[in-house]
Formats: sequence, C-alpha cells, structure tokens
Amino acid sequence: MSRLRTALRAAASATVLAGAVLTAPQAVAVEQPTASAAAANVCGSGYTLRKAIPLPLGTEPSERLATLFSYENGGKGCVILDNNVGRAQYMYVQVCKVGGTACDPDSGNFSEYAGPVYVSSFACAPVTAKMGSSSGNLYINYKSSYVFPCG
Repeated sequence: MSRLRTALRAAASATVLAGAVLTAPQAVAVEQPTASAAAANVCGSGYTLRKAIPLPLGTEPSERLATLFSYENGGKGCVILDNNVGRAQYMYVQVCKVGGTACDPDSGNFSEYAGPVYVSSFACAPVTAKMGSSSGNLYINYKSSYVFPCG
C-alpha cells in the first residue's frame, strides 16, 4: 500500500466517526498529524483538512466505497475523491466556484484517487463526486451545493 493511500485512510478514519462528517479538523491534526499532513500534500503545501465525507452517504466508515476530502489554504480550496475499493474504478470529481462557474474536473479509471481539483474561492463551492465500474454504471453519484462552509 502506498504511503499516500495509508495517509488518506488514516485521515479518513480519524475524521469520520459512525458515518458522521466531522468539521473539526483540529481533531484530525491532534490524532493523526503525520497522516493529515501527508494527505494534504496531495493538494500542495499549506492545505488544511476541512471535511471528510464517507460515500455513499450513510455508509458505516468501515464499509465506505470512497471518501471525499476537502482542504483549504488561504481562501483556496482543493478536493480529492479517495478510492476505498482497492481496485481501479471509474471516478469523477469536480469543484466549482459558487454559482457553478470556473469548474475544475478530473475523471478516469483510478486505483487510488481522483483529483486533486482546485477552486480559487472555496466558500460555498459546489462539488460532484462519482464512482462506479464505468461512467454508465455508477454506485456513487454525490452532488452538494457546497463542500466548504459558506460565509
């Protein structure tokens, strides 16, 4: 297992509790400082974990198929869709500025993660995450009006 995969799994485990999304990234930094820093490095230096969302929604953390990570750095946002299946799957992740403009997508067959994708102003940034055996056979089709806090 790669170091990045190990770091992402550790960050997800520290951030996700009984299917709930924790929005207190300080807890992750305290519990798993090395894992949090390594996972954030996928986005680049200086990014801080903001959310980890187990997908599909409502899935127990140990049974999740993917984890959507969002990071922030000085008003900029970064999103990664982590593949928790363990084999290559079709994956798609996209983040946009509020209003659905200036979108940054990434898609393809990935065994580890899709992304990183970036948004220059993270507040209220809409996000889309998809995963399946192919683009026409999805078992995750997640859309949210925002992955980062508004306001």
